[in-house]
Amino acid sequence: MRIAILSRNSKLYSTRRLVEAGVARGHQVDVIDTMHCYMDITSSNPSVRYRGKPLPKYDAVIPRIGASVTFYGTAVVRQFEMMGTFSINESVAISRSRDKLRSLQLLSRKGIGLPKTGFAHHPDKISDLLKNIGGAPVVIKLLEGTQGIGVVLAETNQTATSVIEAFMGLQANILVQEFIKEAGGSDIRCLVVGDKVIAAMKRQGAEGEFRSNLHRGGSASLVKLSPEERKTAVDAANTMGLNMCGVDILRSHRGPVVMEVNSSPGLEGIEKATGKDIADMIIAHIEKRAKPNKTKTQGKG
Repeated sequence: MRIAILSRNSKLYSTRRLVEAGVARGHQVDVIDTMHCYMDITSSNPSVRYRGKPLPKYDAVIPRIGASVTFYGTAVVRQFEMMGTFSINESVAISRSRDKLRSLQLLSRKGIGLPKTGFAHHPDKISDLLKNIGGAPVVIKLLEGTQGIGVVLAETNQTATSVIEAFMGLQANILVQEFIKEAGGSDIRCLVVGDKVIAAMKRQGAEGEFRSNLHRGGSASLVKLSPEERKTAVDAANTMGLNMCGVDILRSHRGPVVMEVNSSPGLEGIEKATGKDIADMIIAHIEKRAKPNKTKTQGKG
C-alpha cells in the first residue's frame, strides 16, 4: 500500500513511529506537510498538489493535524476523501471532535458519562451558572484551549466569579465543569482503534497540579480498565465517528466520565507506559479497512 501521513514535522515521535511501522509491514509511507498542500477544488478530477507537483494516488492517509491548523488541515483531508482515498479519521469526525461544545453535546445525547458542564458567553447571573453545576470547586476552560492551556481550577465561588468575569472581558467562550475531586489529579487515556481499546494508561498530574498532561510534568503508568470504562471509551469514539483516537476519562463516584476525545493522540507516552507497538496496530487496522471510495463523507460537506 501507499500511505500518506499528514504531519507538519516528520521528526515527531508519533509520525516517526507510524512511518517505521508502515515500512516494516512492507508499505511505502510518505510524510506530507499539510500546510504545504494546495488543491484544485473545481476540477471534475480532484487532486492535491504539494510543493509544485501533483501528489500520487494514495491508498490511505493518516491525519496528524494540530489544533491550530484544524480548518486548513481538514480541508486537505476532505480533498483526499473526494479522491476516494481512505482516511483513518475522516474530516467531519476530526472537526466534530475539535469543537469542544459540539462534542460534549453529542456525547450527552448518547447518554455517555460526562462531568456536569455549563456553557456561557455572558450569563446574566454567574452565581446561577455555578449553582447549576454544583458550585465550587469548578474547572473553567476556554473553548478554544488545547493541551491544558486556558484551563483554571477555581476552588471558591468568589474565585470562579473573578475568573469568569476576566474571560468575559476578553469576549471568550467558556466551559465551566464540576471538579472531580475523587480522581486525585489523574485521568485515564484510552487509545481506541476500530471498536476496541488497544491500550490504556493512567496519567498522574505533578504535585500541586490538577492537570494530568504529560508535557506539564505528569507521569504515566499502566492501568487496568473496567468493562464499563472500556465501553465508555469505545462509545465515545463511535459517537465522534473516529476510527482512531484517544479518549480521556476520569474515575468518578458515579462511574467513568469523558473529558475529551482527541483525534490525533500522541503515541510516545502510551507506547512507553504499556510497552505495546501502537503504531503497528494502527497500520494493521488500515490494512483491513482501506479500500477505494470507502470514505463515508465522500461527496458531502
